[in-house]
Amino acid sequence: MQDVRTLSARQLDALREVANIGAGHAATALSQMTDETIMISMPRLAVSGVDELPGLLAASEEPVAAVLLHMVGDLQGLSVLTFSHTSAMRLAELMSRRSAGSCTEVGAYEQSAVQEAGNILSSAYLNALAEFMGMVLLPTPPKLAVGLSHAALADAVRASCGAASVVFMMETEFFLKDRNEPLRGLYFMLPDAGSLDQILHAVRLG
Repeated sequence: MQDVRTLSARQLDALREVANIGAGHAATALSQMTDETIMISMPRLAVSGVDELPGLLAASEEPVAAVLLHMVGDLQGLSVLTFSHTSAMRLAELMSRRSAGSCTEVGAYEQSAVQEAGNILSSAYLNALAEFMGMVLLPTPPKLAVGLSHAALADAVRASCGAASVVFMMETEFFLKDRNEPLRGLYFMLPDAGSLDQILHAVRLG
């Protein structure tokens, strides 16, 4: 298996296009959930070893909410979507049609709203990947981890049971167009070795 951390520019461009398609699906899903017009920035793709995962966040001490989904079907691995505390609270407000600033703590209701939003958004990324590859790819029920970013991501690594050695990070910034307001999310995909080979083969570059 090729070390994906030494991928060529052409290979990275192909994977970035998959990320772009997934982000577009997620933006559509978010728009439907919130009745807001959602725009997206071009996703930033990074490929790293799992041991480097905590350092992929700009501020490792920033509190986050992380929604974890296992991938089953033709591909195996872990899917993780993280939001900063501010973005998680804003997402909960949008999901419940509440005013900005009304959610200040990640209580039971906010956790439920963020988990549901994370489930729908992560599924949108996975559906885009499945369609692109012509495969069956299903998510398991979501789990929510709330805490410091490095701790939440460490939980994600432990949840992968050591099957994944590489992580794809897709940083996407959603914009609430009518409010001129950003909502930043980080999407991580940790495929196992066999699934990683299939992804590279699907872009005809493996």
